[in-house]
Amino acid sequence: MPPPVRAGGALDRVPWWLVAAVVLAVAFGLAIAADEDYAAIFRVVSAGIGTTVFVSVVAFVLAALLGLGLAAASLSARRIVREAAIFYVEIVRGIPMLVLLFYMAFVGAPALVAVWNGLTHPLQTIGLLEPATVRDFDFLWRAVVALVVSYAAFLAEIFRAGLQAVDRGQIEAAKALGLTRIQVFRLIVLPQAIRTVLPPLGNDFVSMIKDSALVSVLGVQDVTQLGKIHSSGTFLFFETYSVVAYIYLLMTVSLSLAVRALEKHLRRHEAGRGR
Repeated sequence: MPPPVRAGGALDRVPWWLVAAVVLAVAFGLAIAADEDYAAIFRVVSAGIGTTVFVSVVAFVLAALLGLGLAAASLSARRIVREAAIFYVEIVRGIPMLVLLFYMAFVGAPALVAVWNGLTHPLQTIGLLEPATVRDFDFLWRAVVALVVSYAAFLAEIFRAGLQAVDRGQIEAAKALGLTRIQVFRLIVLPQAIRTVLPPLGNDFVSMIKDSALVSVLGVQDVTQLGKIHSSGTFLFFETYSVVAYIYLLMTVSLSLAVRALEKHLRRHEAGRGR
């Protein structure tokens, strides 16, 4: 006896939370377009979207590269390299993001400038370089460095899990064929590890966009900072922060959907290879 056909099978696959979110997004978008105050706020605040995206993308790419290096170091056969990488990861993960942001902005930046001046002092004495000052280190880049330092520790653990998930038999087979360690890592280990860690990397990128709002405490002109300035001058706090939340939700929900679509694509690709 064939199984009963469920009525509305297509409707059962509809993500109702997404339908509700789209309806609310469209309704709020229409409200922004119709209301003069909301429209003015949106024009002001949306000017910071470029800064938010720039900080998030640059910091995440650099953090991913540093995190991959830390993950490889934490699996090194040399104990001193392994312990140093683990020390970095465990210490940095225990520091709140906001504290690290202030530390890098007001302690790390002067220290980096002092180191730079020390290294370039011979060139400064003969007039080839001018001494650097802390003001030369823009607050935007101080914020990027802080995000990189913090997120690299978390991404290192993701990459480490991905690297350890690769079958040891494949590695041994590659070595038996005469491949060097670098070739094994580049051709065998890394491609498989990247496929494994792509979904959690996407989730961390969503978190990066949200955490980028913290750079507003340094005066960086992102979405949050422009909203704070506008609301303090107009006293339209509810309207302003509603628009700020709306913009962040549009970015993060859209990216979350893209990550889910990528996960499904990877699953279908792996299933196709398995057949």
